[in-house]
This record gives sequence, structure tokens and C-alpha cells, in this order.
Amino acid sequence: MPAQESEQQQPLLVYSDSDEQEEQAYDSTEKVLIIGIDDNDAGGSGADSGRAPPFSWKKLWLFTGPGFLMSIAFLDPGNLEGDLQAGAIAGYSLLWLLLWATAMGLLVQLLAARLGVATGRHLAELCRDEYPTWARLSLWVMAELALIGADIQEVIGSAIAINILSNGVLPLWSGVIITALDCFIFLLLENYGVRKLEAVFAVLIGTMAVSFAWMFGEAKPNGLELLIGILVPKLSSKTIRQAVGVVGCIIMPHNVFLHSALVQSREIDRTRKGQVQEAVRYYSIESTVALVLSFVINLFVTAVFAQGFYGTEEADSIGLLNAGQYLQEKYGGGLFPILYIWGIGLLAAGQSSTITGTYAGQFIMGGFLNLRLKKWMRALITRSCAIIPTIIVALVFDTSEGTLDVLNEWLNVLQSIQIPFALIPLLCLVSKEQIMGTFRIGPVLKMASWLVAALVIVINGYLLLDFFTSEVTGVLFGTVVCVFTAAYIVFIVYLVSRGVTFSSWRGRELKSNSAAEIEN
Repeated sequence: MPAQESEQQQPLLVYSDSDEQEEQAYDSTEKVLIIGIDDNDAGGSGADSGRAPPFSWKKLWLFTGPGFLMSIAFLDPGNLEGDLQAGAIAGYSLLWLLLWATAMGLLVQLLAARLGVATGRHLAELCRDEYPTWARLSLWVMAELALIGADIQEVIGSAIAINILSNGVLPLWSGVIITALDCFIFLLLENYGVRKLEAVFAVLIGTMAVSFAWMFGEAKPNGLELLIGILVPKLSSKTIRQAVGVVGCIIMPHNVFLHSALVQSREIDRTRKGQVQEAVRYYSIESTVALVLSFVINLFVTAVFAQGFYGTEEADSIGLLNAGQYLQEKYGGGLFPILYIWGIGLLAAGQSSTITGTYAGQFIMGGFLNLRLKKWMRALITRSCAIIPTIIVALVFDTSEGTLDVLNEWLNVLQSIQIPFALIPLLCLVSKEQIMGTFRIGPVLKMASWLVAALVIVINGYLLLDFFTSEVTGVLFGTVVCVFTAAYIVFIVYLVSRGVTFSSWRGRELKSNSAAEIEN
């Protein structure tokens, strides 16, 4: 019996005392308390015995939140633009791909949550310790670039919504400035606690669901074609670009870092294997529910534009800015003008995604650099990196209608480039016993995860190749792109090879402690 108690008290991972001084995703006072809410914990059974206690709806409710914040990245303005263009150009034929892309995104996010729960640290923090300085700084720069690219799209989307809802009174640049202020709203909400912040995001997601469901009802899509589109895989040469866009915008690099940190907002005893198992189970359930809801919302948007514009002359010219006007012309006013319904949904998507982008920026900067800055300072730095270039773009766009489309193409390419630098470290870390202990993924899940990662990287590689072959002109520019591509491939190969030979100081310490335990 003493040996059993000793085993229960032994932490899954052993860290040095210096870790207490490191930057953490959440302070202990900010975390939501999970332990001791029902009789299962009080009796010393369940989580205390190394087994997860029976399912509890109350505990599921307390764990619910991080997955819905994570799902915002699946509903940001960039995704909505991909949905509407896929629907207008490909009709219902790519809905099956949207379903499977969401499933692949879910797998990646579940691994990120598993990493955060099992280690008590998020992906950026672990990368800081597992990679040499040059690689760590390179990964940090890549993550920041991906975040800035996503943030620009989200801020522009929110500014477009403000322009729509103000009947054009507020120009795009003023909408950007208004959206920039949401970081202060975020900081204000944080002071009221994690659950209050999550409640606000639940309202924003609900607003999107109601708005786009209303549009879905107004459009009255063909039910049979909708079902066939979901169940029957179909792809043609004319829709390959939209197909690549559907898959490419589902995996957001900054979202992988974000989710691994969000799951640490719950207070669990990581020395108890059963409690860690329980947390992984509940986070898996709530993340699945959140992404099912995000799939339904994306389906609504795709179906509306498929029903209204597939096969029409306007299909190739619809974008985020003019989508509301096209909807208004197609479906008319109704009980409430569909233009404003679209604007409300787009505003909810833009505002929620910019706030989560600020959140992700804090974790990325704090994790990679171990900066002990105040939250308002990190939020201000993160927002400034995106807002300043966005204001410039907004001013240019006011005089040139083609600027936004060109910008979105380049931003999609920017984020596609960054995907391997979030996926590969995640898969390497979550596969290692030295990092995850008994919660490392097994061979089947490991193979499936690497296949998904390879598929996403290849698809995005196709997007990059297609983009650069059409955009790159001139010897000098072509040379620069070739040099960049070579360095890019070498770095990816390095990350993969590094994953094969991971041997962190934490792993060595864990093994030495295990050996000492056996001898005793």
C-alpha cells in the first residue's frame, strides 16, 4: 500500500525549481477549480486511484469553454470568405471536403489539448526548451508572422462589417481603428475571470449561428443536393483552387499554440493520472461539439452562396466586401434586410477572432521568449503589429477595389507557409514519452496524425506552387524565392529529424527519477 501511495504522488513529469519563475499561461488564482465538486473526488476513488471517475455533466460544464474559444479560428472572416467562394464557384460539391477538413482540424486540436493537459505547459513553452536558440527564435518569428497575417484578415473582416452596418458612413480605415480597441475590451473581460470571458465568446458564436441560420432559411437550399454534397466526394479541375482553400484555411498555426494554452485554465492535480485522463476526456468532448457547431455554421454560409450564385456570372467576382450587396440583390429585404444579417454575422466573426488572436499572441510571445510582461503590454504589442499594416491597407483599399483580393491571397500564402512550423513540433512532442509520460499517443494515432500533417502540408505546398508560378516574375524575384524555398525545406527536414532524436533534459530527469524509484 505505501508503494501505491508513492506512485500516486509522483508527478507525471518532473520539472526543476526554476520553472516556478517562468511565464505561465494562467496564474493559479485565474484557474477554474474542478477538483472536489462531487462525491467522486471526496471519496478518494476515481481520479485518485489512477482511473478517470464516471462521467459527470457538471464536470463537463466546468471544462467547457477552451474548445469553443479554439473553434473561433474555424469561423473567422478568412474562413467565411473561403466558404462563400467555394459555394459560389463549386456549388455544393465541396461540402464533403469541408467535413473532412474539419475532422482533420479536430484531430490536430485534440493533440494540442492533450499536450497542454499532460505536460501542464503549452506548445510555445515546450518549444522554448526542446529546440536550440536559433530554431526556437525561428519558430517564434514564424508563429508571429502567421498570427499577424490572420489578424489582418480578421480586422479587415470586422471593418467591412462595421462599414455595412453603418450604411457606408464609417469607411474601412475607421472600422479598423474601432476593431483595434477590442484588445482593451479583452483585457477588461479578463479581469472578470475566465468563465466570464468564455461566456462572451459563447454569445458571439451564438450570434453567428443565428445570423447565418437565418440566411440559410432565406436562401432555402436544395436539401438533396446538400446531402449529396456532404456524403459524395467530388472534385473537378475547375474547383481545385477552392478545394485547396477549404483545407488550407482550416488549420491555423496560431490556433494550435492557443488551444494548448487554453486547456490550462482549469485547475487539475497533474500528480493524479486519473484526473489528467478525465481532463483529456472532457476537453475532447467539448472540442468535438464546438467544431461540429463550426462545421454547421460554415455549411450554412457555403450553402447560401451555392444556392444563390453557383453557375451565375457573378460567381467569380464575389468577395467578402461585396458579398452583402450580392445577397441583398438576390434575396431582397424580407422581414429584416439580409445585408444587415450578413453584417451582424461577419461582425461577430471578426470581433471574436481578433480577440482570440490577441489571446494567442500573448501565449506565443510569453512562451517562446519567457517574457514576464504585464498582459496589457503584451496585448498592445500584439495588436500594434497587425493594426498598423492593416490601417495602411485599408487606406489603400479605399482607392483601389482590387487591393483586398490581392492582400487576402498573399495572407493565405503567408499562413500556409507557417503550418509545418506548428504541426511538426506538436506531433514530435506529443509522440514522446519523455515529454508526455503515459499520455503519449500510440502508433495508430501517431500514424494517422502524421498522414494528416503530410496531407495538409502537401495541399498547402500545391497552393504555394500554384501561387508563385503565376505571381513570380523576373530573375531577381525568382532567385529570392528559390533561396527562400530551399531554406524553408531544409528547416522542415531539420524539425522532422529533430523529432526523431528528441532527448530533452526533462526526459533525462524523468528517467533518472524512475530508475531511482525502482531501486528504492
